[in-house]
Amino acid sequence: MLSSNVAYSQEKQTSDDRIDYTSPKEYFIGGITISGVKYLDNNVLIMISGLSVGDKITIPGDDIAKAIKKLWKQGLFENIVITYTKIQGDKIYLDIELIEMPKLNRFSFRNIRKSEADDLRDELGIVRGDAVNENVIIRSRNIINQYFIDKGFYFVETNVIQKKDTVLSNQIALVFDIKKNEKVKINEIHIVGSKDLDIEQLKMKLKETKEKRWYRVWKKSKYIKNDFDEDMKTVMAYYNKQGYRDARIIGDSIVKINDKLVDLYININEGTRFYFGEINWVGNTKYSTNILNRVLGIQRGDVYDREMLETRLFMDMEKGDVHSLYMNQGYLFSSITPVESKIKGDTIDLEVRIYEGKQAIVSSVTVKGNTKTHDNVILREIRTKPGQLFNRADIIRTQRELAQLQYFDPQKLNVNPKPNPAEGTVDIEYIVEETSSDQIEMSLGWGMGALIGTVGVSFNNFSLKGVGDKKAWRPIPSGDGQKLSLRIQSNGIYYQSYSASFTEPWLGGKKPMALSVSAYQSVQTNGQPIGAPNRSAITISGITVGLGKRLKWPDDYFQLYQSISFQNYNLNNYAQVFSFDNGNSNNLSYTVALSRNSVDAPIYPTTGSEISTSFQFTPPYSLLNNKDYLHMEDSEKFNWIEYYKIKVKFSWFTYFGKSSAERKLVLHTRAKFGFLGYYNEDIGYSPFERFYLGGDGLSGYSLDGRELVGMRGYTNNSLSPPNGATVYTKYTMELRYPISTNPMATVFILAFVEAGNSWATLDQFNPYDVHRSAGVGTRIYLPMFGLLGLDWAYGYDPIPGFPGMAGNQFHFSMNGSID
Repeated sequence: MLSSNVAYSQEKQTSDDRIDYTSPKEYFIGGITISGVKYLDNNVLIMISGLSVGDKITIPGDDIAKAIKKLWKQGLFENIVITYTKIQGDKIYLDIELIEMPKLNRFSFRNIRKSEADDLRDELGIVRGDAVNENVIIRSRNIINQYFIDKGFYFVETNVIQKKDTVLSNQIALVFDIKKNEKVKINEIHIVGSKDLDIEQLKMKLKETKEKRWYRVWKKSKYIKNDFDEDMKTVMAYYNKQGYRDARIIGDSIVKINDKLVDLYININEGTRFYFGEINWVGNTKYSTNILNRVLGIQRGDVYDREMLETRLFMDMEKGDVHSLYMNQGYLFSSITPVESKIKGDTIDLEVRIYEGKQAIVSSVTVKGNTKTHDNVILREIRTKPGQLFNRADIIRTQRELAQLQYFDPQKLNVNPKPNPAEGTVDIEYIVEETSSDQIEMSLGWGMGALIGTVGVSFNNFSLKGVGDKKAWRPIPSGDGQKLSLRIQSNGIYYQSYSASFTEPWLGGKKPMALSVSAYQSVQTNGQPIGAPNRSAITISGITVGLGKRLKWPDDYFQLYQSISFQNYNLNNYAQVFSFDNGNSNNLSYTVALSRNSVDAPIYPTTGSEISTSFQFTPPYSLLNNKDYLHMEDSEKFNWIEYYKIKVKFSWFTYFGKSSAERKLVLHTRAKFGFLGYYNEDIGYSPFERFYLGGDGLSGYSLDGRELVGMRGYTNNSLSPPNGATVYTKYTMELRYPISTNPMATVFILAFVEAGNSWATLDQFNPYDVHRSAGVGTRIYLPMFGLLGLDWAYGYDPIPGFPGMAGNQFHFSMNGSID
């Protein structure tokens, strides 16, 4: 007898020979028959049993039991009995009596949706022709119940109905009759055993398991066992951080209130709250104990937090950690092992054992995964060089620099150090994955009473030297990290604008010195052809040459940019904007800008800052001659424009969370200030280069070199005087949360408050006299189109005399135009 429904019997015989079960005896199998089987091949079954005519077997013994086990493993039978029919001398004749299990013909569900039934078919994994036994039925019922329990139907009931097929013998159909009942919500969570920690604080650690409350919108209160188990791990981690290193969940239980509500009970054994005692360092020769204690930052009497200890020893990206001290000095083979050396009462003494090893030299640096970008473009951004000591900080900084290029998927950037302890060297392999970086701009706008169309392309990983190589046009030459932008804007015969720019980020290929050249021309007319006596036109032409350089002091996040720009305004019977209608105005200026950028990512930064200040000025022509500018005609006064311009920008990113995985919610705080000054009171403020505050910040017609500054909650340019402002200020606080960080489609939502204003003259400036707004928005980054934004804002402060310019406003933005 192997089980309750599997019999091993030798009581059936046709002769008077009896088997003495107290005295085993050997027999030769004289014959084997199969009985009870209708749909299976007898010879195959005999072969599966392992028994053959002529075999020597021992009765009683293991031979018959082994045969029954082999047949049972097939999962085809409800009952197996092996008997002997007769004994002739030393020969025994066996009969294997089998009862076949029914086969599954079909199965169906009752009382559930089609989508749920489709999911369950995949979950169950049963198909037509499978043998149906009690195990299959129990397993199927459990899978169905768990499926609905995970959806909050904690009291689901499943009844399995077996129907015999009236056409096909030994075939059955299964009907899963499911009664989901009501979704179960958690009425109250009772935490039992917590003496020192606040119960409400503990409940807040339950991220997915929440009590039913009317104000809870985003997190539902349904009970899901898997989510609850994960929440318990979070609660225990919180206890451990508070010094309760031995805290344990004793048990949990659910008490049914009614068909819709349950109470959840969690029993906790807090244990003792521990504190750090003495911390002794062993094996340190490179750094003194005082230095290591200062970096560790843990004092005797601090609450014992093992997670904090691990962070301070191995991976504290914000404050620095002990292991980084060694890794940044080449000690790649070093190891640090904290050991609890003594526990006395509630105090734990530590011994931190350090193996320094020898310093590792970088042997080689390679790049893997770049299919478009040339190796030299990547290698010039890499801080780790062959022959240098290994430095972890350089690797981390290299990953940031590669991400800033925007040629690669930042989530796929990786580094693979290959250490060779025997030789004291390490090979470093950087792994990248190319992503699209080129962008296209297509838009329609309204300006000067007409529809304006814009088409632009930006090739951000261009290769100028590949222009002459036919094989490089796939579809355009690329891979050298250069940037080429082309843009056309027009509304037909009345307005056309053309611009082009080129940037070489590594002039000469050896130093990070960027050369940029841009040129543009725009023409606006009254639609009359050239030469017509009543033609009115203005032509604006300009060129800018700039040189940017990365600095090493005060640190290597600083950049210095210098440029020279020239603009020419040619007026032909054009009096719509300026105070004269014929003549030329020239704008020759020099700009110097100092900036520092330490943000960790270009699209969705979570930490770091951007700070910049720039000073733009023209030569002081009026101070170099003795002309009477007070009584001079405007066409002569503004023949050579003079001014100076100061701009300052501060931007900070602060994340909420304690690890890189938790860096989702981000606070972006920024402030801007701009001032346009003059050299000569007789000339006053230049009518060119003024600031216009309000709206989306997108450019349309720009005939006077104006600078548009976006501010949500107000219409375009509504927060500046009609002729523009000479000073402005703007403050913003923005809370961001990512929906998707996929580099091919980054999406995040935001909520913001803003304040700002602008003034005609400096003596009117008051940084506290501002217009306020608040709102929400979303940003979508698509590599081909850049960063697109849509915001709704409410401007709180009406503009006197201009109803409708504040209040409810929607704003569309491109590439941060509204920032």
